[in-house]
Amino acid sequence: MNNNETRTLWISLAAGIFAAMLFYGYSQEKQKELNEKFGAMKRVVIAARDIAEMETIDDTMLETRSVPGEYVGPSFATDFDTVVGQVAAAPIKKGEQILTTKLLTPGPDTGIALQVAPGKRAVTIPVDEVRGIAKLIRPGDRIDLVAALDVGKGVNTRREVSYLMQDIPVLATGINVVNNIPRTFEVDPSGKNIIQSNLSGDTKFTTVTLEVDPKQAQDLVYLTSTQPGNLFMVLRNPNDRAQVRYPASNMETVSGIPGLISNSTTPSPLSNIENPVKYQNGKAVPSQ
Repeated sequence: MNNNETRTLWISLAAGIFAAMLFYGYSQEKQKELNEKFGAMKRVVIAARDIAEMETIDDTMLETRSVPGEYVGPSFATDFDTVVGQVAAAPIKKGEQILTTKLLTPGPDTGIALQVAPGKRAVTIPVDEVRGIAKLIRPGDRIDLVAALDVGKGVNTRREVSYLMQDIPVLATGINVVNNIPRTFEVDPSGKNIIQSNLSGDTKFTTVTLEVDPKQAQDLVYLTSTQPGNLFMVLRNPNDRAQVRYPASNMETVSGIPGLISNSTTPSPLSNIENPVKYQNGKAVPSQ
């Protein structure tokens, strides 16, 4: 390459760099003009798919988009935390900006129907401090249900205690539901002031709503209509999902003294299992 070609190359490079700088300066100037006219760009939350009315919103339904600040109103959601866990008060189309005025906090006004898994049922049972773990249960906990039932007939009647259901999700305690902001607002007796009650430590509830399958719901309705005081809750660690079937407890098994209970000609429906049976993925695993 001779000197003329080298000179031409350097001139071309310099011209290209100068043009790029001019374009950058022009674009920055135009951006400044647009920011002054429409405001700086802001990110807003939009629907990634159609969201049905009364549907609980999760992060898979959302995405963000940058729009001029002038077009971002005070009710526009600008972060996922504001939206996730809320309920759509009206249908929201894909690509539509999410407005906080179109969202409802899950609670008595929205119900819990959409939080019940397909194929499951929500059923409510009464609780007190003894049967309800001192009312320390919270929505989202998982519990076992233990029943204390009288089995046999006549002089052979005896009390047996057995696990009835295991790993049952708690949907609500009273009116405090899963994903709900734990508070309520009530008007005081004078009718002039609003009282806010924190439900995080609420122990005034007298019912607990559980998510069970249809047959379990039927069994619970039977028990609560006949022997509601004989149903007890046992709280589980949320990471403990194992289900183990135990033999029933009675006076002999608790005391360890055989012969305390007269032989019965009527076998107990709760005590026909001699060895605990573990379940994994819905299948029984033989005891070792």
